[in-house]
Amino acid sequence: MKKKVVVALGHRALGNTLPEQKAAVKRAAASIAALVEAGYDVAITHSNAPQVGMIHTAMNEFGKSHEDFTPSPMSVCSAMSQGYIGYDLQNGIREELMNRGIYRTVSTVLTQVIVDPYDEAFYTPTKVLGRIMDAEDAAIERKKGNYVVEVPGQGFRRVVASPNPVEVVEADAVNALLDAGQIVVAGGGGGIPVLKQGHHLKGASAVIEKDLTAGLLAEQIDADELIILTSVEKVCINRGTDKETELGVISLDDAKKYMDEGHFGVYNMLPKFQASVSFIEKREGRRAIITSMEALNDALKERTGTVIK
Repeated sequence: MKKKVVVALGHRALGNTLPEQKAAVKRAAASIAALVEAGYDVAITHSNAPQVGMIHTAMNEFGKSHEDFTPSPMSVCSAMSQGYIGYDLQNGIREELMNRGIYRTVSTVLTQVIVDPYDEAFYTPTKVLGRIMDAEDAAIERKKGNYVVEVPGQGFRRVVASPNPVEVVEADAVNALLDAGQIVVAGGGGGIPVLKQGHHLKGASAVIEKDLTAGLLAEQIDADELIILTSVEKVCINRGTDKETELGVISLDDAKKYMDEGHFGVYNMLPKFQASVSFIEKREGRRAIITSMEALNDALKERTGTVIK
C-alpha cells in the first residue's frame, strides 16, 4: 500500500510577493512531484504569513477609504490567502506532474480549524501583522477590542493570538480526495481559525501555527509520515555555541528531551518538534522529517535531515 504523507511548506517555499511566489512554487512543485513519483499519497499545508498580512492590509486600507465597505476580519483574510496560494500550488504541481508523465488531479480544500475560545493565547496575543498605523488609528483599533503594539521608529501594528489547533473540520474531505488518488492542498496558513458555537463556526481573530496544523491534519487522516520543509538541512542544538550539533536520526525520547532543555525557539523550530512528537506518539511506525526542499530526497533515505521516529 502507498504511504500517506503530510508535507508542510515553509515561508521559503512561497516567497513574499506574487512574482516571488510563482517562482518559489515551481521549486516546491518539483519536491512534491518527486514524492508522488516515489509512490506517496500527498497532502500539503503551507505558510501564509506575508500573504495574509498583505491581504489584511489591503482590505483594511480599502475599507478605510470607502465608507460603504467594511474591513475584512482575519478569518476572511486567511480564507482568501488559502485560495490564491492554493491556485498557484495546484497549477505548479499539476504542470510538474504532467512534465513527468503523471496525470493526477490537484485540489485545494478551504480548511477551517477549530480553536478553543479559552486558549491562553487569546489573553496574550503575539503575532504582529497588517498595516502600520498612526496613534489615532491605533486608538480606534483598541476601541474595537483589538490588541495593538507600538513598533519603534515605525508606528503601531495589530497583534493577534496564535491558539493551538483543536480539530481540522475538513479532514474527512482531505482523506476522501487522497483515497481518490488526488494531491490535496489543505490547512493553508494553519487553517481558517474558527470557534465552535453549536452548529455554527464563527471566525476567530487569530493566526494558527501552520506546523501544528500540519501535525494535527496528519493525525486526523492517519498519515504515515510528516515532512516539514524549512530553510535548513538539519536542525541544530546548542545553536550559536561551540557545542552546536546537527541532529540526524533521533528517537522520540531524544526529541522530547531537546524540547525540554529549551534548544528550539518558540517561533522557529519548537512548533515543528511539537507537531512531530504529537504525531509520532499517536501510532507506532510513524516518522517525521525536518529538512530543506533541496535535501528532501536524501532525507527520505535518512542520509540527511533531522528524522524523528
